[in-house]
Amino acid sequence: MKEKQKRMKTKIFNKIKDLSENELITFIRNINDFDIDLLNSLKKIEIQRGFRKPKLAFYDHTLHLIGGGQKYGLSIIDVLKKYFKITIITHKKVDLKDFNKWYGFDFKDIEIKVIELVFYKDDNHIDPNKVMIKDDNPFEIVSYESMNYDIFINNSMNEMVYPFSPVSMIICHFPERRPEKYFYVNKYDYIVYNSNYTAKWIRNKWKTEPNVHIYPPVDMIQDNKVYEKENIILSVARFEVGGSKKQYELIKSFIMLKNLFPEQTKDWRLVLVGGSGEKNPYLDKIKKSVLGINDIEIKINIKLEELKSLYSKAKIFWHMCGLNNNDPSLIEHFGMSIVESMQNSLVPVVYDGGGQREIVEHGVSGFRVKSQFELITKTIELISNNELFEKISLNSKNRGDEFSIEIFNEKVIGFFNEIMKNEFKNKKWRENLD
Repeated sequence: MKEKQKRMKTKIFNKIKDLSENELITFIRNINDFDIDLLNSLKKIEIQRGFRKPKLAFYDHTLHLIGGGQKYGLSIIDVLKKYFKITIITHKKVDLKDFNKWYGFDFKDIEIKVIELVFYKDDNHIDPNKVMIKDDNPFEIVSYESMNYDIFINNSMNEMVYPFSPVSMIICHFPERRPEKYFYVNKYDYIVYNSNYTAKWIRNKWKTEPNVHIYPPVDMIQDNKVYEKENIILSVARFEVGGSKKQYELIKSFIMLKNLFPEQTKDWRLVLVGGSGEKNPYLDKIKKSVLGINDIEIKINIKLEELKSLYSKAKIFWHMCGLNNNDPSLIEHFGMSIVESMQNSLVPVVYDGGGQREIVEHGVSGFRVKSQFELITKTIELISNNELFEKISLNSKNRGDEFSIEIFNEKVIGFFNEIMKNEFKNKKWRENLD
């Protein structure tokens, strides 16, 4: 029976190749929606023959929160926005102006589609792990929505979304869930990964081979103006509800640093920057812990310009995601903010694990440490030795520039060249801008 159906479809395909544009569009509108293979083949023919601009969906269930993973995915959209008709799909209200304020993107011609999920109606944080075996798949509605596009990009590591589009890709920042109910990673055509650390754990946990490696883009390079550096230790990371970014430990380490070395650190301050939703017990804990401490500042959901200003002024960057954790998902998968700091000549002192090992060359472009004691030791070494600081600061800047937005853009265009050539037989997709 399957062979017969296959032969029949082949005959249909051969016939429709000669249809006019209007005839083809009419045929597609009347096709049985559940014959996905046939529908997707017709979509590919439309794109191959240049009848319309390709339609691309970008899905992320966490877009209402500021984060590196969100910036990574939206950076891909920024590269592709003039070549595709793009729709951003998410579940919580977010505005295009937010993406401009948080990341500097101009998405004026892009549509946002908010699909509310009844299962998460009372939750600010949409956690796929909340779905139990007995529950229906709350993300099934996204799967059906994917049928309306030529390319579907799943940026949020939500393996519970089954892709129905002709071409699909899942961007994995880290494989958090092991294969279980509603696990559809193997249904995607491409698995894009952000670091070798992530790739290792995709193989380990998902037993599958990722096939497209693109390091995150970092574009925090300032203009040629020389900024006066101040005695600031900066940390930039989302205030995760579970505390995985270790801001509380950074506060305790800074207090200890000041107590142990009062003279050397008397005019130094710690600034913690990060994104957060409205209800965040961990952030409440952080705020409470710094009450009455004048040289520690907490800055939440700040504008890009203010963040750039802080990078231009600070000297040292702290990031300890992974400290006291054996769970590989809670160790930094890459560390975009680390590279942002390096592009601004900060010296990073970061946890020695995860993707941070791919960025910071220990003793050359920064330091990698395993404990709060080592964090304090290396920091005071930098504060006390200006010659050492200047040397590593220069190396840090050079290393940070290796993860530029230009390199990222070239990788994205190269990847989509292959997709359009191999999947849609269209080599002129960047010329068809109407």
